[in-house]
Amino acid sequence: MERTRTIKDSAVLAALAHPLRRRLMDVLRVYGPSTVSTLAERTGQAVGNVSHHLKVLGASDLIEEAPELAHNRRERWYRLVSSGLRWSSRDFQGDPASAALADTIQAMNLDQHVSLARNWLAKPEEEKGEWGDVTFVSDKWIRLTPQELGQIGEEIAALLSRWSDRPDDGQEREPVLVFAYGMPGQP
Repeated sequence: MERTRTIKDSAVLAALAHPLRRRLMDVLRVYGPSTVSTLAERTGQAVGNVSHHLKVLGASDLIEEAPELAHNRRERWYRLVSSGLRWSSRDFQGDPASAALADTIQAMNLDQHVSLARNWLAKPEEEKGEWGDVTFVSDKWIRLTPQELGQIGEEIAALLSRWSDRPDDGQEREPVLVFAYGMPGQP
């Protein structure tokens, strides 16, 4: 699997512009290769709907079939092609519609992350269990150059990769979303 894919094709961006397709990719990222029926179960969607969205993701080379995992000729497994995606609106400056699409998808990602955080925070403390003592929020206003912000982003990505790529030691682990955003702003 290729590590991080840089997207410069607006057709691929368009494939990402649907919340269910992004969610299907997240499920594949967390649980690994899956069948259509497993993906439908995990997302609460109809098999036909999931199948349609997988075709769109496949046509954009975001996912691929994993035929070696099938137990018979009818069973179809899918996996991600890349473990991560990145794009910049700057790469689409020549086409205002594509640049707007890149910005929109970035905003959709932020909305999804904020929604997941809000859902967690809204849970009663008794439902959080031992996770309630270890979740964290961290922010810091710092003064940086664009190059320094880029370096921090690379260091954070490397730290998250180190944790996500470690070998399986048999311990039971839950999916955890860790996200960070760094951008200029005024307090």
